Amino acid sequence: MCGTLDYLPPEMIEQRTYSEMVDLWCLGVLCYELLVGNPPFESSSYHETYKRILKVDLKFPPAIPLGAQDLISKLLRYQPSERLPLAQVLQHPWVQAHSRRLGPPPSPSAP
Repeated sequence: MCGTLDYLPPEMIEQRTYSEMVDLWCLGVLCYELLVGNPPFESSSYHETYKRILKVDLKFPPAIPLGAQDLISKLLRYQPSERLPLAQVLQHPWVQAHSRRLGPPPSPSAP
């Protein structure tokens, strides 16, 4: 196994068959880490980190907005089939409220 331990989803730790749904798990870990400053399941040992991932032992600091907590909680699900699909991530109210769609630059006006 290679990669960053903190991003491993339960199905990889348990050596089950996995699919692209692992990317949704990683997106949840990344969102948490960007907002909090450290991974959601970080522990003092590999063994404890594995246990926290398998239990989806997720705790949010009080400063994390409820909308972000909702999004991350919907991505960090033990069952891959229960993870929020990417199209729905883009439509999530917290993402919508904090996104700006940037279009192509305006064309120069003709002389």
